[in-house]
Amino acid sequence: MCGLLGLICSSSEKDAGAAAFQAANDAVAGALRCQRHRGPDESGTWRDGGVIFGFNRLSIIDVEHAHQPLAYADGRYTIIGNGEVYNYLELRAELIEQHGAKFSTDGDIETIVAAYHYWGPSMISRLRGMFAFLIWDKQEQVVFGGRDPFGIKPLYYAAGPGGVAFSSEKKSLLNLAGPLGLKPDLDRTALQQYLTLQYVPEPATMHNVVRRIESGTSFTLTPGGQLTTHRYFNPAFSSRPVHTEGDAHKLYQEIADSLRDSVAKHMRADVTVGAFLSGGIDSTAIAALAKEHNPDLITFTTGFQRNGYSEIDVAAESAAAIGVKHVVRTVTAQEMMDALPLITWYLDDPVADPALVPLWFIAREARQHVKVVLSGEGADELFGGYTIYREPLSLAPFEKVPGSVRKVMGRVSTKIPHGVRGKDLLRRGALTLEQRYYGNARIFMDEQLREVLRTYNTGVSHMDVTGPWYRESQRWDPVARMQHVDLFTWLRGDILAKADKVTMANSLELRVPFLDPEVFKIASQIPQEQKITRETTKYALRRALRDIIPAHVLNRRKLGFPVPIRHWLKDEMFDWAVDIIQQSPTDQLIDKRVALRYMEEHRSGVMDHSRRIWALLVFMLWHGIFIEGRIVPAVPEPHYPVKL
Repeated sequence: MCGLLGLICSSSEKDAGAAAFQAANDAVAGALRCQRHRGPDESGTWRDGGVIFGFNRLSIIDVEHAHQPLAYADGRYTIIGNGEVYNYLELRAELIEQHGAKFSTDGDIETIVAAYHYWGPSMISRLRGMFAFLIWDKQEQVVFGGRDPFGIKPLYYAAGPGGVAFSSEKKSLLNLAGPLGLKPDLDRTALQQYLTLQYVPEPATMHNVVRRIESGTSFTLTPGGQLTTHRYFNPAFSSRPVHTEGDAHKLYQEIADSLRDSVAKHMRADVTVGAFLSGGIDSTAIAALAKEHNPDLITFTTGFQRNGYSEIDVAAESAAAIGVKHVVRTVTAQEMMDALPLITWYLDDPVADPALVPLWFIAREARQHVKVVLSGEGADELFGGYTIYREPLSLAPFEKVPGSVRKVMGRVSTKIPHGVRGKDLLRRGALTLEQRYYGNARIFMDEQLREVLRTYNTGVSHMDVTGPWYRESQRWDPVARMQHVDLFTWLRGDILAKADKVTMANSLELRVPFLDPEVFKIASQIPQEQKITRETTKYALRRALRDIIPAHVLNRRKLGFPVPIRHWLKDEMFDWAVDIIQQSPTDQLIDKRVALRYMEEHRSGVMDHSRRIWALLVFMLWHGIFIEGRIVPAVPEPHYPVKL
């Protein structure tokens, strides 16, 4: 797990003056410093004419060697790569057997470049892991790169008259804006989408000049040429029949086997691996399977000193049941307030998910004990774990109602006062799946956006984000379509973005065994009735884990890692939040009178505005850091006294 940086200039070294290339080198050095937390163990740079690579390394595999940038095939190729490829040993053995491939390191990154040398660009579909990489082919004068299937690891890029740059962190690209000939500014469309969805959807960022290579995508680039992308991973849900108890048992066994294999490969490391552990089945399953490979496994949990907002007790019970050492970190409201500006700096783009703040604290704690942790992200998207996935069952009767009648129902729902039982059911029943399901978060409704945004663009819709994925899945069952949308929106925009940024801020590698192509092959075949019932979610996964996780966790209701901001914004956080709003010079973007009205209505109990308030606060802090430069968090130098 590391931080990469690549600058491919439009002009060659001969065409540009020495001063121009020295300026580019200096900018690269500054950009690397911006992401040193991603790789505090060592840094390296390399240059070939107008191509400059930089790298910050967090040493996990082949710690003493496998330095980057790494050359291969007598210097024909140079590679920089962030992440881990877990099946590198199997690929390495195949390359040696088939082609007599030679290796100078025992690391996974050399396996990637060797695979490219012998198998070409198609090799990327054979990688099991989380990764973003760039390969410079000196002979062909081309850059080839790619990002992992699910978007676990980030890869930003910016293109301008001066060339194209890639990085693991957007802030590094902002540092390169000068050499690229770019002037970064706020993307107002991204702001409107953020306030709707609580994250900036890919491929956009909140800066107009920086974009993201999308998940499951590879690309090629020649100096001075255009970036050409190719989607190599096209996830599809196609359920298989489960008619008998024998069919069901076979499915459950395949799920368990795929998870056991994935965890085994995710445990590959030359440093200590721990695990995050909440009160749910996902992280408990990962921890239990990891314990099979490391009897001394350490698990980590975070929570709050407030009833209903903590899984600490259940997690501790689970840790005792599976026999692992357990570390707990509680978080206070004051700690959240103090840490939020710094966390926002690490995020690069605003993510209005309050759960990322306690994740920050448990990542800091875990880094004092281990260098790698496993976590349960992705299980809900693959196996049908979100409660909202049960909505098609409750709304099934509406599907038989003619469209004209449903439109009338929708108009009637608008006349029903807020808070009256049945209003929202009637409203949602009147809508098609594409109209009503945005993903797991819907922060501001359209009418609320109109009042809080100074400029509301009627041409911007959530369908701009979700529409392509709905069109791809027209023939699937409704739950599979919701999962498909979440794979390309919520998962990579919120869940994985916060997981990567917050753990890497603490130089901690986070691995997610559920998000493995082999696990997805099985999960994608599960029929709807084996995912969602009227009583529970993730039905097939629960059955598959019966002999793996403790009974007290197996059928426990999903809490979704709640954070008590609803209460704290009325009390401990009220003055702090009001001060952020009043001090923020974002009046040209946000109607602060509306924001302050939300604060008063929330405190009085008229309306729960907590998520909308939080989204505005995170954006205002982000704007103060990345647009105004008014807020300058004290970024600590990575320093870990424990030898890991």
